[in-house]
Order: sequence, then structure tokens, then C-alpha cells
Amino acid sequence: MLNAFQGVIPILVTPFKDDGKVDVAGLLRVVDHLYAHGARSGFGAFGNAGEGYALLPSEKRRLLDAVVRHLDGRAPVIVGVGATGTEAAVETCKEAEGLGAEGLMVLPPYYLRPDADGLMFFYSAISEAIGIPIMVQDAPLLTQVAMPPALLARMAREIEHVDYAKIEAPPTAPKITRTVEAVGGMLTLLGGLNGQFMIEEWQRGSRGIMPGSDMVSTYCSIWNALENDNLDSAWSLFQRALPLIRYELQPGLGVSAMKHNLLHEGVLANAVVRHPTRSLDESGLRELDALRSLVGTNSQPCR
Repeated sequence: MLNAFQGVIPILVTPFKDDGKVDVAGLLRVVDHLYAHGARSGFGAFGNAGEGYALLPSEKRRLLDAVVRHLDGRAPVIVGVGATGTEAAVETCKEAEGLGAEGLMVLPPYYLRPDADGLMFFYSAISEAIGIPIMVQDAPLLTQVAMPPALLARMAREIEHVDYAKIEAPPTAPKITRTVEAVGGMLTLLGGLNGQFMIEEWQRGSRGIMPGSDMVSTYCSIWNALENDNLDSAWSLFQRALPLIRYELQPGLGVSAMKHNLLHEGVLANAVVRHPTRSLDESGLRELDALRSLVGTNSQPCR
């Protein structure tokens, strides 16, 4: 099993121009900003925090090609895939690999939700078509698809390229424990949901976190403190960030908050989101400003 994807791997926001078109140059500025502030383990593309659900296939191809070329091997890119049909998912994964993705974060089908055998068929079909690691995205709040630890362990045993799972099934920390026990080292587990339980997940065996793009310095500092067995420092940093982490978990509004934070830091030219993502209203912007002052977002590289 590969162990390349560990640590803090932020999901890239997708910048848009004022006219709503994708901003490739803006995305590369985001990549440079995050890399400079500690994101050296990799980047997630087209996840929920990147509005992948609102992007055209042609836009994803263009953006992925630009990011891979820009990074030039400095860090891997893990591409989020949310196709609801097996053939569509296979084709999307093959395209991503061809454009230089080094990993695939794959949601299960969520329109017609398959049973365990159907999920095995889905992920097996992808694995047979590609040669890079698959990260199973266990996100039942989004998909309404349950993937218990025994099923994740079966995937790890029987499907060649299933090497990772991103656990976003609350309560996440107990599920990390049960999955670690079930998989017996065959699967590397990472956390999501903007890192709200990242410390407990780390204590139970998570080896990475995939948050949004706007607090990477803080997440890296917390992660480094954990890896250096400085739990007090990790909790101190986390407590300052928690109000903003919680705010960004509001369905439909978190991406807008992240983009406004990056706009505040001069990384983005605007905070445009694409429908059906919603924008913060004036009261929300005032709330965000107060929360941002508590944590400081990405103003300093992580220590």
C-alpha cells in the first residue's frame, strides 16, 4: 500500500472571474499561497470545497492540466470524482490520471444508491481502469450511502488500488477507531469535514486531514504539533480556529466564507461563487470578520 498522501492536503477553491468564468491564473495563485504556507503534502482538486459540483468537465480538464504543470512534481494532486454512474466515473478517473493526477478521491454513486456488492463493483471497475491510488470518500451526509468499516476493509483487501479512505461519517472519531481495527493496516485513513475533529481523529489513527483552502497555515501548525507530541499546543491552536471552522461548515455558505478570507489576504481578486453555491450576506461578512480576527487565517506560514 502506498503511504504518500498524509498530513494536511487542502481542497483547492476554484476562483472565478467577475463574469463567472474560471480563473486559471487565480487558481495558480491559490496553489502558490498554500504551498508557501505549509501545504507540501498535496492538493485536492474539485472537492465540495472547490465547487467541483458546479464545474464543467472541460473546465476541470483545463484546471487540472494547469495545476499539474504548475506544480511540476513538487506535490501530488488528488482529484475528486463524483460521477453517479459507473461508466462515467471510470471515464472521469482515466482522464484525470492522463492529465497527471496522482490520486483519485471518489464518492460512491448517490443517485441510485447501490448495496455493498454494487459498491464493490463500482470501485473495482475504476481500479481496473487506472493505475493510481483510490481514496474512498465516505461522506454519508452528502451521499446517504453507508460504508461500514467491514466494507471498507473488504475494499482494501479485494480492490487493488483502494489504498485510502476519507472518513466523513459522523461521529468520525469512533469510526476511525473501528475502521483501523477492521482494515489491519491495509488502508490509510484521512479526515475531512473541515477538520472539526482532527485532533481526536489523529489520536485514533488518522494520518491526514483535507480541509478547505483558507486556514492551511493553522491546520499545518496543529498537525505539526500533533506529530511532535505537543498536544497542548495543538489544542491551543485549534481552540482559536474552532469558531471559524464551525462557521464554514454551514451547508452552502462555507465556500463563500473561505473565498472571502482568501480575498481579505489578497490571494483572490474576488469572492465570486457559482450557483447553487450561496454568497454570504452583509451580516455574514461582519460575522466572518469577527471570526477571522480570532484565528488570523493564513497570514503567517505554519511553524
